[in-house]
Amino acid sequence: MPKKAFTNRSVNTFTCQLSKLFYTINIIAKGFFTLTLSVAGYSKIIATMKPHFHKVPMQTESSFSIRHDMVPDFRTSMHYHPEYELHLLIKGEGVRFIGDNISNFSPGEVVLLGKNLPHGWHCKKEYFQDIENAEMETIVIHFSPNFLGDDFLSLPETRMLPILFEKAKGGMVFLHDTRKKLSSLMLSAAESENLDRIIFLLSVLKILSESTEYQSISKRDSFLRSNEFETERMNRICSYTMANYGKDINLAQIASISNLTVTSFCRYFKLLTKKSYYTFLTEIRISHACHFLIEDKLSIDQIANKCGFYNISNFYRQFKKVMDITPLNYKREYFTTEKSGHKLELFE
Repeated sequence: MPKKAFTNRSVNTFTCQLSKLFYTINIIAKGFFTLTLSVAGYSKIIATMKPHFHKVPMQTESSFSIRHDMVPDFRTSMHYHPEYELHLLIKGEGVRFIGDNISNFSPGEVVLLGKNLPHGWHCKKEYFQDIENAEMETIVIHFSPNFLGDDFLSLPETRMLPILFEKAKGGMVFLHDTRKKLSSLMLSAAESENLDRIIFLLSVLKILSESTEYQSISKRDSFLRSNEFETERMNRICSYTMANYGKDINLAQIASISNLTVTSFCRYFKLLTKKSYYTFLTEIRISHACHFLIEDKLSIDQIANKCGFYNISNFYRQFKKVMDITPLNYKREYFTTEKSGHKLELFE
């Protein structure tokens, strides 16, 4: 297993469906700093959520799909599909949900997703507030393992690909030189035509299969399919939480959003997520606090208040509980590593 990086200490937390989005938030602690850090004990939640099936558009004259998207906002509902997905984020910041993992994302991230792995991205509103004419830019490749025929994976030259696809079941985020090489090839592939498209994709698969510079994302690939009513209810819960995490949210408010009594809501939420709503809310608040710490524009007192912690002692206590590190040490560790020119190589 390759060495992990302080680029993703992913807190395996709750996978939440935002309206038109499967909003995954991996809370930052000692991990991948696309804003990801990992804290033990949160890996049982997202797999219980219910994504929907997505039909990937494929042109009949193409054996796989490449999209170069530039949009003023980026939201995808929690979904899955039988195709493998290679995702390069060129511009934008936000939160992604992959399997049982919730993480922040930032420019340069390259992720490979296995077939039928639930996932979704959602950009942070602060990104559009801070940057004039901001937009999200991504390159996404969808392909089936047999895109070159049923015998493709049986060739002796492709023996590394089944191993890669097995690793990709829970998702992989690629780091360092591998990420740079993949970014360049994917940009070229998006502009290519005909046979060049296949050559670029084969080059990409070669790099993916040979690289040890990656971090596994999710610990599980099982999940439940959704019905429309339940999906919409969870969308309302998560959308309200994400829009109001900095405010004082009480159970009566969130229960009314769900059209449930407080008692029924608590039972419903715990059944689906294996945690209380307040635990989930705290994780959401801490993930945003990590983002603001790295931005380094606000004092810790201001960050705590902005994220809904009106008692600074409680903020420090909750941050340490979720991240296994204090806010000051988290910030210091990040900037110390930044100055050294590395992406926090601190994964055990």
